[in-house]
Amino acid sequence: MKTFRCTRGLSLLALALALGGCVSATIEEVRTAPALLKAPQEGSIVILGRRHNNGYETESNFVDCVGKSLRSSAVLPEQAFIDSLYPWFEPRTAPLDTADLPALLANEAVAKRIEGLGVRYMIWVDGATNTTDQAGSMTCTISPGGGGCFGFVTWARDSSYEATVWDLETQQTLGRISSDANGTSYMPAMIVPVPIIARVQAQACSGLADQLETFLSGPVTENAG
Repeated sequence: MKTFRCTRGLSLLALALALGGCVSATIEEVRTAPALLKAPQEGSIVILGRRHNNGYETESNFVDCVGKSLRSSAVLPEQAFIDSLYPWFEPRTAPLDTADLPALLANEAVAKRIEGLGVRYMIWVDGATNTTDQAGSMTCTISPGGGGCFGFVTWARDSSYEATVWDLETQQTLGRISSDANGTSYMPAMIVPVPIIARVQAQACSGLADQLETFLSGPVTENAG
């Protein structure tokens, strides 16, 4: 019986290591305006997470990850921007669409603070990472002679995010980029659990940041008039 349990545990561990917590990712981009920013240095960029729905909110650590991954852009920290513009960018008062910008920027106090911060481009990130499926079981025991865990557990996670780029100067949406990543993590246990994690959120962040980098430095056409 002991030999069977050990062999089975080794087989499960080898299988999990071979699978390696694989992640698949998809990036899509839609440009909705003819003009893009001429260079990231023109003005600071702020990246904000959508938090209007009480059922979920875009994770602040994901927003931070995207900001830190934009290598060629001047990104203002999200919380610094929200604090400076309080209360206009709190969850219940933040603009939901570029159609809300004229009224917001008509407020002299708001316009002056945004100008003082040097922010021209606002990127809204909407989405979340969720566990979609779990399977397997694990049993752990403790005895005077020692203890351990035996079993095999898997769980799937899906990261789905969309970034919408606003130009505060022209008050229009420049485009949208979506980043989806999904993968399955494994935890085999033969005495000691060995988690093998599929880093879906990190992959979604990397993919979104890379595409934003391309988007923000893409070809430029001048605005008419």
